[in-house]
Amino acid sequence: MFLQLIVSGISIGSIYALVALAMVIIYKTSEVPNFAQGEMAMLSTFVAFMLLASFGQPFVISFAGALVFAVVLGVFLEFVFLRRAKDPNVLSLILITLGFEMMIYGVASWKWGAEQQSFPFPVSDFDIVNLGPAVVSYLNIVTLLVTLFLMFILFLFFRYTKVGIAMKATQQNMLAARINGIRANRILSITWGMSSLIGAVAGMMLAPIATLDPNLMLDPLLKGFASAVLGGMTTLVGSALGGYILGIIETLFGGYISLQFKSIVAFLIIVLVLCFKPSGLFAKHYVRRV
Repeated sequence: MFLQLIVSGISIGSIYALVALAMVIIYKTSEVPNFAQGEMAMLSTFVAFMLLASFGQPFVISFAGALVFAVVLGVFLEFVFLRRAKDPNVLSLILITLGFEMMIYGVASWKWGAEQQSFPFPVSDFDIVNLGPAVVSYLNIVTLLVTLFLMFILFLFFRYTKVGIAMKATQQNMLAARINGIRANRILSITWGMSSLIGAVAGMMLAPIATLDPNLMLDPLLKGFASAVLGGMTTLVGSALGGYILGIIETLFGGYISLQFKSIVAFLIIVLVLCFKPSGLFAKHYVRRV
């Protein structure tokens, strides 16, 4: 049972890791946690579902189309709402993301209703592989591989590309980045688009396991945020590891203690981390001196 719980925790932790990565990418650049991340991923997943079910497109085209839509949606949020904010501060920008979240939720509820849909996926969650006393589905394996692949691509992107380096420079000091010729507004748009894309991948990986409805990403968003806080809001690798740690802890708690109270683990972790190590387990803590 223990090994099965670990495997299940790693599987769901992959989803949490993707959501945490999406949130941390934005936070590293703008210091704004995007609480519309879940609904943006949910809407992109519905776009993929519409291309599959209503227009009869193959999965590859539908998946790619949803990713393109996700990028456009992220850029739209940054360009139309956040960039136009008058005298913005972190609190006002967070409120804008919360308002955008409610807008997307309302649009999805109006368009598709509360009916739960089955999201068609080329890999079944019922096809399993035996790992000794534990079993894992092909879908969980694909989710894990996709998460690891995206983590590797992001590492290369931030380490070796000019845009990735410009994003890190913008995060460290936006004014200095602008003085050195970096177009900070363009970098922010790219950041929001990239974050939305990763969130959309998380949504399309989760939909075949769960059911597709407007509440699809409500719980994963909270768990992804908790993962980012646990690992560190300023480190991509740490936030992803936080997702796996949270997934394993949550699954063990549900298996050995209580399924009914499994959801409180994420909130308990947020409280404990903020009390004892507010920078997260894998991030460096900087003290600003005045």
